[in-house]
Amino acid sequence: KRLSNMAEARPAPSEESAQSAATTDCGLAAFRHAGPTSSRQPFVWYSMTEQLAPPTALGDVAARQLANATKTVPQMASITPRWLVHCLEWLPVEAGIFRLNRVKDASRVTVDCSGRDERDLPQTFVDYDENPREYMLSAVNTVVDVHTRVSDLYSTPHNQIAEQLRLTIEAIKERQESELINNGEYGLLANVAPNMRVSTRSGAPTPDDLDELISKVWKQPAFFLAHPATIAAFGRECTRRGVPPPTITLFGSPFLTWRGIPLVPSDKVKIENGKSKILLLRTGQARQGVVGLYQPNLPGEQSLGLSVRFMGINPKAIASYLVSLYCSLAVLTEDALAVLDDVEVTKYHVYNYG
Repeated sequence: KRLSNMAEARPAPSEESAQSAATTDCGLAAFRHAGPTSSRQPFVWYSMTEQLAPPTALGDVAARQLANATKTVPQMASITPRWLVHCLEWLPVEAGIFRLNRVKDASRVTVDCSGRDERDLPQTFVDYDENPREYMLSAVNTVVDVHTRVSDLYSTPHNQIAEQLRLTIEAIKERQESELINNGEYGLLANVAPNMRVSTRSGAPTPDDLDELISKVWKQPAFFLAHPATIAAFGRECTRRGVPPPTITLFGSPFLTWRGIPLVPSDKVKIENGKSKILLLRTGQARQGVVGLYQPNLPGEQSLGLSVRFMGINPKAIASYLVSLYCSLAVLTEDALAVLDDVEVTKYHVYNYG
């Protein structure tokens, strides 16, 4: 009864409302059934009850279930070329200790250019340092854990254990290069003699600054070492002076050079507060330069000083692998290494043409 009363109380639609609704319905019907007026297909309205036509061929989603996707090995963006490791000469250290012997006072070694007479020849001897420095090899290591279920079931097409070890070894080698530069005991920056340090003239690295470094390491310099941003800053200063540095190809990659000496990039040379450093090295034992040190003949040896050893499987079915890398670095003579300090890397120039 209440519903009946409500229906009776509802106001009847006005004549204008009924006419507007009828016009709208007629318009939609006319649009649906109107033929095309141009080359484009007409826009068709479908009601909720209309169904799409069934497919007449196999669709992409179902077909992909039978396809094999081509999968890459895991990629790691932190991997770098590690040019410093490639540019050094590496010496084997049998007992993990490298003793660097030096002459105590070279100026006391007397020689003479004899004339055409019977004068007495000078008598001399070469004294050695009684307390030579000894370098102990440093270890960079970690333990890689792989569940045996994972390695058993999910090692096709890429072996899970091999990929875990590969990426871990890459991370260890990145740390090795960082230690060769920044280690407080044997790193390059910690072993620069005070008289082999140079400050920039104006902040940004200029050709004059690098020439000053060359004057320090003038006996067969091998390469400069700097952060990529520092090398870019040096390139800007050269361009500003109209002397763009030439390039050479090493290890299949282009390198900027100055005075024929390549500038080798490494992101392990830190940038702090917009400033960095540039190093210049002479390398090799025969040249009394900088040499790398490693431990040979390791169990499970994979490369120089690097070994991988299986440690066993624990009660949780997790296999463990010990990855170790033993290395160090020695500067055989003080004049084999120089550094340019306080190098600004954020200075840019505005060029006006016209």
